[in-house]
Amino acid sequence: MDPTESNTQQIAVAVIPARYDSTRLPGKPLLLLGGKPLVLWVAERALAARTISRVIVATDDSRIMDAVEAAGFEAMMTRSDHASGSDRVAEVARGLDSGIIVNVQGDEPLIEPDTIDRAVDALIEDGEAMMATTCEMIDTAADVLSRSVVKVVMDDRGRALSFSRNPIPFPNQAVRHHGSIEAALRNEPALLFSFRKHTGLYAYRREFLLEFTGWPQSVSETAESLEQLRALERGVTIKVVEAAAPSIGVDTKNDLERVRAMMEGKMEFIA
Repeated sequence: MDPTESNTQQIAVAVIPARYDSTRLPGKPLLLLGGKPLVLWVAERALAARTISRVIVATDDSRIMDAVEAAGFEAMMTRSDHASGSDRVAEVARGLDSGIIVNVQGDEPLIEPDTIDRAVDALIEDGEAMMATTCEMIDTAADVLSRSVVKVVMDDRGRALSFSRNPIPFPNQAVRHHGSIEAALRNEPALLFSFRKHTGLYAYRREFLLEFTGWPQSVSETAESLEQLRALERGVTIKVVEAAAPSIGVDTKNDLERVRAMMEGKMEFIA
């Protein structure tokens, strides 16, 4: 590979917000997967993306910082009172000169590097977009109905129209015919193909990120607890691209065991 060509592709910095406190999984970034802290798996996957020149773990805990630096990765200590991961990422971004900052969730050790590249590429290709994010297909009715699964609707150019914890686009005709959305999904399985799950990776233009995190919360953002709605309500263009492969966020003990089993299976397959 031509090193010059490689360098021209490395146009973004990935920042991984990693808090020690977690209601369901305290110390989550340092939980071991295959003998290695979870956050290090994320850092390795981010660094493997062709568009990423640098990876920084943004944390508020010295234990996480020590573990990251001991493994040879870069970490920065940030304030402990940030309301969101984007705010923590923005604190780091203020000291960077990269034009694109990628917020990589610190609890997704299986994220595909190509998913990161797709988000960065989408931001470059759409000059009007200030941020890009990712989505996945939904394949179960339970995910459509779950409030913890955020749904996204895009236009024909792949730009976000809306995000919601409710089922969108709402299949009104089918619901009227079958009596409820549960019955509609059960009797018309093809309806699942109209839904997309929003996944939490974001690529921002740096200057926009710094401006965005200074805006007050919007009405819809507060109602849905979705900060991306703050941008949509101000007319910001958000590009949405399909993830290269499904990823699993580690939020519970069950998620952790599921990821461990998947990693062990991959290791056995490779061996």
